Amino acid sequence: MFTTVIEPFRIKSVEPIRMTTEEERARLIELAGYNVFKLCSQDVLIDLLTDSGTGAMSSEQWAAVMRGDESYAGSPSFYRFEKAVSELMGFSHVIPTHQGRAAERILFGLLCHPGDVVPNNSHFDTTRANIEANGAEALDLPCREAEDLASHAPFKGNMDVERLEETFERVGADRIPLVMITVTNNSGGGQPVSLANLGAVSAVCRRHGRPLYLDACRFAENAYFIKLREPGQQDRSVREIVRSMFDLADGCTMSAKKDGIANIGGFLATRDPDLARQEKEILILTEGFPTYGGLAGRDLEAIAVGLNEAVEEDYLKYRISSTAYLGDRISRQGVPILQPPGGHAIYIDVCRFAPHIAPADLPGISLCVELYKLAGIRATEIGTSMFGRRDPDSGAELTADRELVRLAIPRRVYTQSHIDYVVEALVELYRNRDRLRPFRFVTQAPFLRHFTATYEPR
Repeated sequence: MFTTVIEPFRIKSVEPIRMTTEEERARLIELAGYNVFKLCSQDVLIDLLTDSGTGAMSSEQWAAVMRGDESYAGSPSFYRFEKAVSELMGFSHVIPTHQGRAAERILFGLLCHPGDVVPNNSHFDTTRANIEANGAEALDLPCREAEDLASHAPFKGNMDVERLEETFERVGADRIPLVMITVTNNSGGGQPVSLANLGAVSAVCRRHGRPLYLDACRFAENAYFIKLREPGQQDRSVREIVRSMFDLADGCTMSAKKDGIANIGGFLATRDPDLARQEKEILILTEGFPTYGGLAGRDLEAIAVGLNEAVEEDYLKYRISSTAYLGDRISRQGVPILQPPGGHAIYIDVCRFAPHIAPADLPGISLCVELYKLAGIRATEIGTSMFGRRDPDSGAELTADRELVRLAIPRRVYTQSHIDYVVEALVELYRNRDRLRPFRFVTQAPFLRHFTATYEPR
């Protein structure tokens, strides 16, 4: 009938945007060491830095916040949270944490040792850092289709099952404490993983006696893509598909700041009672008692409601369509993106956007700087700054496999006119892309350097 996909909500409260000039922004980004993470958020017009914790909570979530019980132990807020996770995902042990990376730190601290290897379709930044901090190797095994950024293959987030088998044969199961799959595949462009691929990876893990964990940050978006694209899944509900995904796994880590549509929080889940006991012991040491895990009761309540809102199909139709709206419109104007549009973000192919800048000269940083100066839009580099590294012997910068800039869309925050402004700005910048200049590091940290690094133009 109608082709326009409308937001399945009404706006009840608004927050003003402080308008800035291009001259102001040029000064502000220089003061920030050309790192958009160091900008004050009130100096940003459209903030696409991340979709993590930046969504707008619903009236039902705010109502649940008022139910929050702040008892130190045994809060009813925890039991509502635990029930929401268990009913949706099927795990018997649910351990709250203050956010996803805390769950990763606990899990990898227990399971990973020097010399171990952890395969994934693609590790994201905190996952990789927590694995490497324990002396293990974070190994990416993306599917072959992911190599072609311009192709429209439906499940480019898949893991390469053949290479996973080869890794087990080469390394040995004893050195692989677990296998992970990130859904959707954030580093791989927000691309979904098929149910068939999850099943194949799960079968490999079963044969070798190793657990499979999901990095479940965007599980609902992944399930909706399965419903849309995978044969035989169209008549199933998203909730049913979600359960099928998690039934193939032994546990998960999750930042509830994504598909929990909450501003803070996460959890670690498992079917293994002995492992859960060890995880809770570490949780008490570093996060808090197992019925709050570093969160207020009101946060647990917001997550419990948000997890169920995230699998509502009207919401997911709007969510996926609005992301595709941005990708389709800029690509029609020539802006090169990773195709097809992802679930939570659009990824610009920087090597094609700015071919005059070599990867070692940080073209993604340059694009982020110029986009902010031109239009006040904040985006994230997903390239050499985030995933490259400095050679400890020579000091040379080793570049990443690909150079991307991510435009992550917060949930239920921006309207179509905001996105139209982003389209206009990106097309304008692409037409004048010769203004992008090479950059280099001035300072950088040994881990997760992109958060705090400073840069300067070459």
